[in-house]
Amino acid sequence: MTAPAASGVGYRRVLLRIGPLRMPVRARSIVVGLAAVAALCVLGVLALGLGTYPLTPPEVIRALTGGGGAMDRTVVLDWRLPRALAAITVGILLGIAGALFQTVTRNPLASPDVLGLSNGAFTGMLLALVFVSSSGSALIAGSLLGGFVTAALIWLLSARGGMQGFRLIVVGIGVSAMLASLNTWMLLQIELETAMFASAWGTGSLNGVTAGPLLGALLCALPFVVAAIMLVPRLRQLELGDDMAASTGVRPSAIRAASLLIGVVLVAAATTVAGPVAFVALAAPQVARLIARTPHLSLVLSGLFGGVLLLGADLIAQHVLPTALPVGVVTVSVGGAYLVLMIIWEIRRRV
Repeated sequence: MTAPAASGVGYRRVLLRIGPLRMPVRARSIVVGLAAVAALCVLGVLALGLGTYPLTPPEVIRALTGGGGAMDRTVVLDWRLPRALAAITVGILLGIAGALFQTVTRNPLASPDVLGLSNGAFTGMLLALVFVSSSGSALIAGSLLGGFVTAALIWLLSARGGMQGFRLIVVGIGVSAMLASLNTWMLLQIELETAMFASAWGTGSLNGVTAGPLLGALLCALPFVVAAIMLVPRLRQLELGDDMAASTGVRPSAIRAASLLIGVVLVAAATTVAGPVAFVALAAPQVARLIARTPHLSLVLSGLFGGVLLLGADLIAQHVLPTALPVGVVTVSVGGAYLVLMIIWEIRRRV
């Protein structure tokens, strides 16, 4: 429930009330958030209507509400809806994870995929697929374990002499390259059928997504999404600097550790659904901040823009390109150019 509140300095604010929580939010952020939700709805209707059995938007809406023909409901609800929901869910999880990493490291280049956590989760899933089983629970456990081991390795290698955001990124890029090589080597060693499945999935693909794995990943990630939202006030205090945050009762090291832990879980959950999808976690928080003109990264807006980016990229991959491709190919192509621009901007800022 919202209620008008006094205007801030140069920005109109409203007081957001959710149960006992009271949080002032900029009016522009609310408008941008509603626009992102509207974009998700439009892209969702397009995703459910486009294909070899095309449906108009009214037909899609009728099928979603239980009307229309049996064939329309089968196509929309059974065939296309899990994929669209998976794109939105994975995008939201990656967007929130990216905002957490970039906030605690204070660096726009620090995202889970750049740091190698997505490749680490993929490594864990490959090991679980080869040595344990292909069940959803085994893959989720392998992905979580791979993400945690990778995060611990990056932390140990970059913590010498004090944690620094730029060092963390350089170490993460190196670890990511090593894990990518390890993943390729493992794919060459396993059976052809398993390798073909894992290799297609490892490019970041939503093909063949079903409701079961999606629901499992969502149930795993949902408590951590709630925990991330509850950390927002502490993250705002952390942005004031460690000394100022400590003087207001915040333990910076504990908040950073909790944020990174939550980010690793969200990335691992997203990886179990669609594989290592690159650059959504990197770009979504910065795009959201640029449009909302906020001085800090908003977890909610980052998640919404992550969903918009990934669902839009999947539409391009499936219906715009001459040949249908995994969504990860599109995000890598667009995100690569974005990463180069960000690195150039970061170097110029430091010189």
